[in-house]
Amino acid sequence: MTIEITVDGEPVAGLDGQTVAGVLLAAGRKSWRTTRSGAPRGVFCGIGACFDCLLTVNGVPDVRACRRRAADGDEILTQSREDA
Repeated sequence: MTIEITVDGEPVAGLDGQTVAGVLLAAGRKSWRTTRSGAPRGVFCGIGACFDCLLTVNGVPDVRACRRRAADGDEILTQSREDA
């Protein structure tokens, strides 16, 4: 079954059961967070041990995209280190 999430206001299609990171990677997005220096970050470890893939999901900041299953209607916002 297909799902649709929004990422910074843009619709992105995914498959039921995919992680948020999986949906973003399948859509061609390699990064969705920046560090204080502006360096891009996305999936690094893919198992939830690091914090490179953080984003905001439905108003909750610092969600690890590799660990959170995407749900139809999720509202995703990218983060920068200045947001913290």
